[in-house]
Amino acid sequence: MYRFLRTPRWWGINVFVLLAIPFCVFMGTWQLGKFEDRVDSHREAEERPAASSLKAEPLDSLLPVDKETSGRSAEARGRFGEQFLVPDRELDGRTGSYVLTLLRTDGGRSLPVVRGWLPTGAKAPAPPSGEVTVVGALQASENPGTKGVHSAGGLPEGQLGMISAASLVNVVTEDVYDAWITLADSPAGLTPVPAVAAAGTGLDAKAFQNLGYTAEWFVFAGFVVFMWFRLVRREAEASRDAALGL
Repeated sequence: MYRFLRTPRWWGINVFVLLAIPFCVFMGTWQLGKFEDRVDSHREAEERPAASSLKAEPLDSLLPVDKETSGRSAEARGRFGEQFLVPDRELDGRTGSYVLTLLRTDGGRSLPVVRGWLPTGAKAPAPPSGEVTVVGALQASENPGTKGVHSAGGLPEGQLGMISAASLVNVVTEDVYDAWITLADSPAGLTPVPAVAAAGTGLDAKAFQNLGYTAEWFVFAGFVVFMWFRLVRREAEASRDAALGL
């Protein structure tokens, strides 16, 4: 009754099934591992001491920014230069702008410093003159996929769509760090901007998307097995009916 399993057509079906099942299981396991990595990173971030409770470290010792150094307290020294507004940024349910000022460090490179958040329509205070030492939470450069970040196209002069060396290279001539800091203590008229978690460390929608993909791949594997048994059963019934002359 099951001799049909040895036909070329069924050899092809069987090979496909034997390859599809381990592939689906592998992909499901990989997606589950991605979710577990995010859970572990989230737990580590929660257990890590707050940046404000740690001693500030020299900026260059924390670069490049990664999951371990993101949010750490960094210290840099230099003179403030050009200032920009980063509009359409929400804080406590209100929309305003980040006040970003470039700090020309002693090393010659400029560090983007978010001195605080400003309500829409308010005037940004001028940065202090002379040499200063700033301390703030270290952050990785933003990208267009970051929540709240939009393209710089169409913005007025003196405004930026996102905080990154890639966007600043088009408006300033000096070399810019591929990182930025947000001050814990903002000057009068500005509200401190809290540091955000490093990419890939939070239990956000993307993390649970990995979990959803895990379920999908295992469902695909089960579906392949189900369809194989269904096809075998249907073929066996057809072979039996043919043998009986039905």
